[in-house]
Amino acid sequence: MTATQPRGLRRRAALLAAAVDLLTEGGFAAVTHRAVAQRAQLPLAATTYYFTSRDHLLAEAFACLVDSELAATRAWVTDHGLEQIIDEVADADRGRQLALWELYVHAGRDPALQRLARRWTDGCVAIVADALGLPAHDPTARLIYSTVTAQWLEHVVEQRPVADARALLALALRAVPPRPDTQGTPSASED
Repeated sequence: MTATQPRGLRRRAALLAAAVDLLTEGGFAAVTHRAVAQRAQLPLAATTYYFTSRDHLLAEAFACLVDSELAATRAWVTDHGLEQIIDEVADADRGRQLALWELYVHAGRDPALQRLARRWTDGCVAIVADALGLPAHDPTARLIYSTVTAQWLEHVVEQRPVADARALLALALRAVPPRPDTQGTPSASED
């Protein structure tokens, strides 16, 4: 059900916020209709009114996470530069990051989530491409994104040292050819 009235929009938003919070705190298994309704302080029937199934609720929560993470990442890169993206990853809420990655991996088994996972990946590649002054389809942008992603996942799951991730990103950025409108190489190569 799509909410169109102000009260319905508020209730749906409260349910989604509750689902995102539960994902962050306890992962995929923590999101049930009952837990979401309880967290949102709404009747259980509200969850099934606005979301046809648990999968629908999870997909919408994943979409919220993707949208907020893309916005936060774009703002971070704009303010601090791509070279510092590892610091954003290191400072991020670990539970929220685990929830994103858990849903991302689950997307491999759920076609509804695959579209959202692709939106997240494509959005991140576009942020990297913009930061490097490259077209979004440029393989260099995807290479840098893949480096960041691998380091991000290792940091979140294995809690590897941030210094190692910074060193790998700097190495990958040194491989980026200079943009035609600049002299030299990306600033990370000057580290």
